[in-house]
Amino acid sequence: MLAEDKVRESLKQVIDPELFVNIVDLGLIYVVSVGEEKEDGRHDVNIEMTMTSPMCPAGPQLVSGCKNAAEELEEVDTCEVKVVMDPPWSPDCMTDDARDHLGIF
Repeated sequence: MLAEDKVRESLKQVIDPELFVNIVDLGLIYVVSVGEEKEDGRHDVNIEMTMTSPMCPAGPQLVSGCKNAAEELEEVDTCEVKVVMDPPWSPDCMTDDARDHLGIF
């Protein structure tokens, strides 16, 4: 069975090109939903993510990176990524590591 944590761990390889912090620690990943196991032992994954702003220039790159990072896992068949703006992202969504990296206290 594929765990949500394993998908989130893989998503950490996707780095925001402006902030140089991974999208998980930035708090951009809101939902990781792992579907039922198929006969071949693989799963479909649905991800809901946000951007730091509605007009984020890196948006398409981050969505594509997110999809690719999930689908490179052996247990993942397909991954759909949906960008949502509600609730809006804020620095409160970031991990302590991300805040330290960016000098936000």
